[in-house]
Amino acid sequence: MKPEHWNKETGSFKKSSKQFSNLYFCSMIRIYTDGAAQGNPGPGGYGIILKFNGHIKELSEGYRLTTNNRMELLAVIVALEAIKKLGMAITVYSDSKYVIDSIEKGWLWGWQKKNFAKKANADLWQRYIPLHHRFTPKFSWVKGHAGHPENERCDQLAVSAALSHDLLIDNWYEENRTRQTD
Repeated sequence: MKPEHWNKETGSFKKSSKQFSNLYFCSMIRIYTDGAAQGNPGPGGYGIILKFNGHIKELSEGYRLTTNNRMELLAVIVALEAIKKLGMAITVYSDSKYVIDSIEKGWLWGWQKKNFAKKANADLWQRYIPLHHRFTPKFSWVKGHAGHPENERCDQLAVSAALSHDLLIDNWYEENRTRQTD
């Protein structure tokens, strides 16, 4: 008998394990995120889709002055903060190499050891770390602007939030933007 394999592109198990795939997929929280900035820095926003057990929830918010990377990371943070149930498998789908590589390649933990010295978005990374320990999410990269339905919808939510009239203030960024590097 062949071992079961997860297909990252389709977000499911190979056809030979379809029955198990349906069971796993129903008990897994799938998070899709995107961030946008109109100018970098400029007005920005994030878009999120949460999917669990047939339920879908969309979240978005905009900021008057921020960066794309901040919005990409904030989307992941806000999505994880929205989860109330512990012990669930969570997969985050993002088109942000910045976010995914920082976590999956372990860069984040090196920055943490150095107390985020001169590191961009230190406030958000420090907000993310306890969520990572609480949920241990898996990450899956999706190519942006390539027709992935959830990624395209998150992009629409993020851009719409960035263009809205009731933008929030990204206080940490506005106060510290001249002191950080990416």
